[in-house]
Parts: sequence; C-alpha cells; structure tokens
Amino acid sequence: MNAGARAKQLGLYGIMNAVEDTIVARDILLAKNTGAQLHLCHCSTADSVRMVQLAKEAGLPVTAEVCPHHFTLTEDDVDGTDSNYKMNPPVRTKADRDALIQGLASDIMDVISTDHAPHHKSEKDLPFAEAPFGIVGLETSVALTMTELVHKGHITPMQMAEKMSYNPAKVLGIDKGTLLPGRIADITIIDPDKEYVIDSSTFVSMGKNQPFDGKKVKGEVRYTLVGGEVIYEA
Repeated sequence: MNAGARAKQLGLYGIMNAVEDTIVARDILLAKNTGAQLHLCHCSTADSVRMVQLAKEAGLPVTAEVCPHHFTLTEDDVDGTDSNYKMNPPVRTKADRDALIQGLASDIMDVISTDHAPHHKSEKDLPFAEAPFGIVGLETSVALTMTELVHKGHITPMQMAEKMSYNPAKVLGIDKGTLLPGRIADITIIDPDKEYVIDSSTFVSMGKNQPFDGKKVKGEVRYTLVGGEVIYEA
C-alpha cells in the first residue's frame, strides 16, 4: 500500500515513495562513478522518472521499466480487502501514474514489464496486511498496454513493440526483438481492436492473482510463436 491519506484511511501500513527514490538515486550515482550499465526495474514514482531523465540527459548508461499495474491503477483503487492489489512497489497516486505514462510516451522509460509473481489463492485470501506481495501479469500485460496506452493515444503501436520486445532484448543483450530475416521467430500476434473482459478463470497459467477481473479491455493476443512454432492460439 502506498503511504499517504488512503493508507491511513484504510488503516494499512504504507510504503513511502522515498523508499524507491533513494535507491534509484543511489544506483544512478553508482552507475555514474563506475560506468556500469544500470537497469531499473518496476519504477513507480514521479521522482524515479525525473531521475532517469536526468541520468539519460547526462549520457549515463541507464534504462528503466514500468509495469502495467502501475500505469493503470492508483492507490484509490485499493479498498484494503482484496490483496490482489498488494504488490511491491505499490500502486501510487494519480500524479505518479501520470508521470509514468508521460515517461513511457517520451521514451524516458524504455521497457514495459510484468513483474509476474504468481501466488496460491490461499496466500492471497489472507488479510491484506498478512498476504504476500505480487500479482501475475503475463496474460494481462498486452491488453492493459493496448487499452491504457495505445488506444488512449499515449504511445504508438511501434513504441509498444519497442518497449515490450526490442528494448528488453537490447537491455539483456540477446539477439531477439526484431522481425529481420534469419532471426528467431519468437512472435506475438495481436488483434488490436478485439474487446473482451479479463477473466482469470480462462488463464493458461495456474497463477490467477491479479486485480483486473471484470475489466473491459481492447487488444487481444491471438497467436504466440516460439521458434516459429505456434504454441498458443486464442
């Protein structure tokens, strides 16, 4: 839970933005002084975006990522009873969410990742304060990105492909993420206009713990190819 008025209202312990921001600042300074490449995972605050921007403007080898739940939800969506909203870092304020979206739109933030963290239902059925952190994201990430970013005009389809395919491969130094002839055909084919309602009971994964059941989205994965072989078809 994000530290602030909402956490106090719900009687929950909150995690301050400063917990993340101080680590981001520290690691950027370490990258500056060592020349090491730095990739910042699961950024959730406006100050993290600002610091990444300053690092890039200074020519430092820094990249960063954002998860769909952080650009989709805010602390106001959390009611304190459904621990499927419990993740680390937590979803934060509208101002933080808007900064993350702007960071993705302006290419300050390089990657969209899932922070996929499956938990058994018995774990997530615990009271909010006792339940483990984490939600699943593999089967909602494309739809949420299409719905919240592409269809709302924040990023282009090409930016989405870069942030979910080309840029992650580049950060990891692996020869993937393009459709060039001769490259390995690991491909996701999307119907950008297909509307549906998220229903975790239909997930292929055993992990169901996520807070988006019942959300109407636009943009469906139709085929997944690995090594040129179709392994999933909607």
